[in-house]
Amino acid sequence: MSTLTYQSAPDLLADLDRDRIEQGDIRTEEMLVNMGPQHPATHGVLRVVLRTDGEMVLEAVPHIGYLHRCAEKIGENVAPYQYIPYTDRMDYLAGMNNNLAFAMAVEKLVGMEIPKRAVYIRVIFAEMNRIASHLVSMGAYGLDMGAFTPFLYAFRERERILDLFESACGARLTYSYITVSGVTDDVPEKFLDVLSEFLDYFEPKITEYNDLLSFNHIFIKRTANVGVITPADALAWGLSGPVLRGSGIRWDLRKVQPLCAYDEFEFDVPIGDGRMGHLGDCWDRYFVRIQEMIQSVRIVRQAISKLAGTTGDVKLKAAKSLKLPQDEAYLEVECPRGQLGFLVVGDGSAIPYRVKARGACFCNLSILGHIARNCLLADVPAIIGSIDIVMGEVDR
Repeated sequence: MSTLTYQSAPDLLADLDRDRIEQGDIRTEEMLVNMGPQHPATHGVLRVVLRTDGEMVLEAVPHIGYLHRCAEKIGENVAPYQYIPYTDRMDYLAGMNNNLAFAMAVEKLVGMEIPKRAVYIRVIFAEMNRIASHLVSMGAYGLDMGAFTPFLYAFRERERILDLFESACGARLTYSYITVSGVTDDVPEKFLDVLSEFLDYFEPKITEYNDLLSFNHIFIKRTANVGVITPADALAWGLSGPVLRGSGIRWDLRKVQPLCAYDEFEFDVPIGDGRMGHLGDCWDRYFVRIQEMIQSVRIVRQAISKLAGTTGDVKLKAAKSLKLPQDEAYLEVECPRGQLGFLVVGDGSAIPYRVKARGACFCNLSILGHIARNCLLADVPAIIGSIDIVMGEVDR
């Protein structure tokens, strides 16, 4: 009596493919895939050319320049106070921080000391913009990983921060509020009360973000042990901000070079610790930003107390009549995405001879080709999102 064996179609095909592979009939072929410049996971007009072998990425080469607007050359043709609005357009998710970096570089060049009240207002708005920027980063990163709800939660809180910004300067994205010699105007009446109410509302929301996304099993699987940047590589590639601190390096300009009265505030510098996988992976970089929002709340609460005890002007009157000495000054500040620096060279006139920007996103993006190798195609959006770039600052 003969015995019949049943073999399902998938099993039969697997056996046939195995035979063909053993005989050398099936060969894979490398392919170049364009990711961007119009792609939702590239966070702007970034084009990444991927060399792939099936689902494996063998090489990733970023191509930039699609948003170049000659920002530095413009700075050499206008007075410093006229250039402030152009800095908003660099990292357009952190306009306050960009305003601060350029304004302080010019003030360093001319040796200007601004009123103390203006200093505390600058700290409040810089830290609130850091929170708003990290909310966009968190929400958009969840969207990249397939989670839609965190994006709505993040923008719900960000809208309330933009309401506060609008009440102070009339704008919600490009502010030009922090300017050379101080800030354009004092905060509105009852602004500090509304701000304090928001902080009381916002702080518990961070726990919600962690429950919803940070410690979500699927999100961890997509980000842990992916895109690992070792501490040595982070230093060698000149990274800064959460991308550097995500690799376990405790370097924050607000601590090591405390300009703008940051030495008067108590706060911690969060770093990656490899909690969910390897030190310096995508999850570490993401979680550093979540923790930084908590520290920014601490700083703003202290700044509110200090500001409430000050009176006087918030701006010097000499900004429009400044003459830049024949000298140069370079200054960096800790922006949400890392160290943003401006070099300003004067020649005795009111117009800078040279303006040069050192963008954190440009330097952080440079490591993409190094870490996006021998990974899956689906890991590339996770890696790019964890670097948190804004193409306006990359291209300028």
